Amino acid sequence: MDAPVQDGPAISDWMTVRPEWIDFNGHLNMAYYNVLFDDGIDDIYRLIGFGADYARTRGMTTYVADFRVRYLRELHEGDRVRCAFYLLDHDAKRFHCFQQLYHEDGWLAATAEGLTLHVDMTGPRVAPMPADIAANVAAMQAAHDLLPRPEGVGLPIGIPRKG
Repeated sequence: MDAPVQDGPAISDWMTVRPEWIDFNGHLNMAYYNVLFDDGIDDIYRLIGFGADYARTRGMTTYVADFRVRYLRELHEGDRVRCAFYLLDHDAKRFHCFQQLYHEDGWLAATAEGLTLHVDMTGPRVAPMPADIAANVAAMQAAHDLLPRPEGVGLPIGIPRKG
């Protein structure tokens, strides 16, 4: 499968916030932002060749090593969102990505930054991507290198202190 040439980030299908994901504060529970990012990336993984078929037929998959979410605006039951995916960097065994969760009205609800490992499930152990998958990742990387770096990449976490 060849990764399509893109003039923007990869975009997931629309997803809807489910009633069972709402917490006692009346908005989307923090755990389900991760579910939306994960479901969104499943759509995008198909562009690269990853996913359930890849795991089943080739015995390889991906594991998330680090994932950091910024919650920017509340989501509520029934809200429709989609995920934008930027491939920031990669090597033979890993990739660094940034995701944005957009409400259907156009505003940014959350961002996430992650480091993902390519894994041979027979170990399991981190392993190089096969040549065809590596080529798809490289093609997406080349397209995404032409995009402006998204705001929020690499932000530190902590309590800012004055002077």
